[in-house]
Amino acid sequence: MYASYLRKASQTNPAYMALQWTCKTFDELNSYELYAIMQLRMAVFVVEQNCSYQDADNKDFRAHHLMAWDEDRLVAYTRLLPPGISYEESSIGRVVSSPSVRRTGIGKILMNKSIETLQSLYPGIPIRIGAQLYLKDFYESFSFKQTSETYLEDGIPHIEMLLSY
Repeated sequence: MYASYLRKASQTNPAYMALQWTCKTFDELNSYELYAIMQLRMAVFVVEQNCSYQDADNKDFRAHHLMAWDEDRLVAYTRLLPPGISYEESSIGRVVSSPSVRRTGIGKILMNKSIETLQSLYPGIPIRIGAQLYLKDFYESFSFKQTSETYLEDGIPHIEMLLSY
């Protein structure tokens, strides 16, 4: 799934061939990578979305951090959590892309890569997410199904969604 989408995206935008994808545990991150992750998350979730919340929630220590780099600039990121941290299932969170690469297909590539990585790390384990409601259709395009009523998280409407195998 990811490979075919990446091929299609790279044909329409060759810059994606230059992106460097890395996935590291917290202990493997260097200080520059950690700073870039926190900077991107705060720029989008706190400043752009005007949402004051505690981003450093101690889950980062047990997560894998999937990063897309354009040379020395972090342009997309997700936090991949093992089962038992946020939910009984594994989960994808802190899904974020730099405003400079939005509407280029990077979000779809990021989600495909995130799903592929979690499937590799935790084979056969479903993936649960807490999705912002306005992104429901986006996540449904990856076969996630809504499993909860709408709830507010940090003042933003969310729903839980599950990807089962």
